[in-house]
Amino acid sequence: MQAKHPSDSMCIMTDLVLPGETNPLNNLFGGELLARMDRAASIAARRHSRRIVVTASVNHVAFNRSIPLGSVVTVEAKVSRTFKTSMEIFIDVWTEDRESGTRAKANEAIYTFVAVDETGRPVEVPAIEPETEIEKQRFEAALRRKQLSLVLAGKLSPHDATELKALFI
Repeated sequence: MQAKHPSDSMCIMTDLVLPGETNPLNNLFGGELLARMDRAASIAARRHSRRIVVTASVNHVAFNRSIPLGSVVTVEAKVSRTFKTSMEIFIDVWTEDRESGTRAKANEAIYTFVAVDETGRPVEVPAIEPETEIEKQRFEAALRRKQLSLVLAGKLSPHDATELKALFI
């Protein structure tokens, strides 16, 4: 399989925050944002693998800034690293004030997807070749995040988590 550039494996979704999607403080429900992020990440993973993909985990979500009613929200999802059958998707969420046009990063998340065949069995995915500085940073950090998840799940011995150990040695 030929490696792909991350921009070939991305999804950008833009939408408005409507009244039925807000909490009593008139900010976007966290669950609504999670659903938008999952959809965008799924599209990015599918574009990369050209396979059916399933959400394996939500590794990180940071709700750093509330998103008020009427805001324009853009969810940018991009494959940050691939492993044998899984893909880490890094998601940036931006808000835009409709009157001023000011754009600000509101949230971010990291999801993991697995590519599967028609019977649900995992299948191999193409590698990714990071090019920009941020792509390279996210690519390198993805292996540490994966090892940490495996250690916490009891699927990898801390002794074998070489990337994590390198942080402390």
